[in-house]
Amino acid sequence: MAATAIPIDTLPSINPATGEVFAQVEKTPAALVPEIIVRARIAQSNWAELSVKERCAKLRNLRQRMLASRNELADTVVRESGKPRVEALFADIFVALDSAEYWSRNAAAALRTEPVRHHSLAAKAKRGYLAYEPLGIIAIISSWNYPLAIPMSQIIPALAAGNAVVCKTSEFTPQCGELIQKLFTHAGFRQNLVTVVQGGGDVGQALIDAPPDKVLFTGSVATGKRVAEACAKKLIPTVLELGGKDAMIVLADADLDVASSAAVWGSYTNCGQVCLSVERLFVEQAVAQEFVDLCVEKTKKLRLGPGTDPATDVGPLIRPHHVQRISDLVNDAVSYGAKVLCGGNARRDLGPSFFEPTVIVGVNSSMKLFQEETFGPILAIQTVKDAEEAVQRANDSPFALAASVWTNDAEKGKSIAKRLRAGAVMVNDAISYFGIAEAPHGGRGASGWGRTHGRAGLLEMVQMKYIDVDRLPRSQKPWWYRYGTELERAADAFLQFEFSGGGVARLRHARSALKTFFRDHGF
Repeated sequence: MAATAIPIDTLPSINPATGEVFAQVEKTPAALVPEIIVRARIAQSNWAELSVKERCAKLRNLRQRMLASRNELADTVVRESGKPRVEALFADIFVALDSAEYWSRNAAAALRTEPVRHHSLAAKAKRGYLAYEPLGIIAIISSWNYPLAIPMSQIIPALAAGNAVVCKTSEFTPQCGELIQKLFTHAGFRQNLVTVVQGGGDVGQALIDAPPDKVLFTGSVATGKRVAEACAKKLIPTVLELGGKDAMIVLADADLDVASSAAVWGSYTNCGQVCLSVERLFVEQAVAQEFVDLCVEKTKKLRLGPGTDPATDVGPLIRPHHVQRISDLVNDAVSYGAKVLCGGNARRDLGPSFFEPTVIVGVNSSMKLFQEETFGPILAIQTVKDAEEAVQRANDSPFALAASVWTNDAEKGKSIAKRLRAGAVMVNDAISYFGIAEAPHGGRGASGWGRTHGRAGLLEMVQMKYIDVDRLPRSQKPWWYRYGTELERAADAFLQFEFSGGGVARLRHARSALKTFFRDHGF
């Protein structure tokens, strides 16, 4: 009897600037995902037998392949995400390259077995070690806004740690997903060690059901909750990066020219479609008007257009329905008293997904613009009396991903940073820590849990194992059977010897305590 053929479906690759479908990419049938996981497990078992240094050599091959392919990669990112080519180079290609560079040089040290020193007298005859072993299969469900940087900065440390990866790239950027697969193939990685699957929610659900050993998800809060629930049913651990509502605090002593440029870039880069973008800006009243004027002046100079045009500063949103959502957020804020100082309009004359960079003031926490993740080109500014009020308002959000503080007083900046509820705080910069390979990335609350990047992110990819070697293998342990009154007295004396604190008291109980170590067990 002939096997039933699985129908082939495709995903359209759409240029956000024009709405044009310029390619069709084969969708992965959800029914094939369990088989993909099985093949990945076989590949992983062989990969894990290699030394970390051997794995790192492969990562160097990957880095070389990416560098050689950078123009093709950048062109595809621009075509599918709409961002300007400069942003594709800096934010996608650089982050992917740097991740390969960093982990190829540092994974061996980060994963080295390390000693655990024992403070207790009861454990002095032992040697403890921490070893880091691969989890097995890491499933990565990634996002479209940084279609290379996000998945590659997660796949690379997962491989360095000895895992296999099955990555579902976004259905909005299928050609970027195809290029990721090609990179690992051409860099000489084992077949099935890295598999990119293409599709929507049905493929993501099939990937969880397969199941993998851990899931890393980047996306919306609503989808993240569904992922967490599905994984919880199978006790699959997760790392969730669910976005942010990042605050920027501008103090009166800040360099306003620099801070305003940062606010403009931090709000509009990638058309505001950044989990780390500046979505709530709090400026001290003494300099608020000057700061707002600078932001408006600089926003008006920005050039809106397709990412393929070298003169473009701000590209389109990813899809037309995102334009409507941004319009609704602006209209809601205006209905509650906010004022649009520049922008605020869809630009359908340029294409189906363009929206003007917008400066809006008079916003407050009652507006959707301050409650929901915006993910669009809006610079929303609120004036505050002082730093104390700024901190209070910045912390008034269910999101807690990142924040920034702007001041000429570095110590004041660090002091405020410690008080902000966020996974990362930058002083006199914004967003760019995502491109620092050593810096952990992640938040709390509605921003999710767990970390990617840095050693904290690498440790999400391994099973930590404690190994204990006893140095007196021919001695029975004092706490073993058999029990009795004499052992009770000796145990109590040992507790007083260990924890009474004073030297005289310890000496008084030392002789009785030693009986716990030198006794006849009666066997």
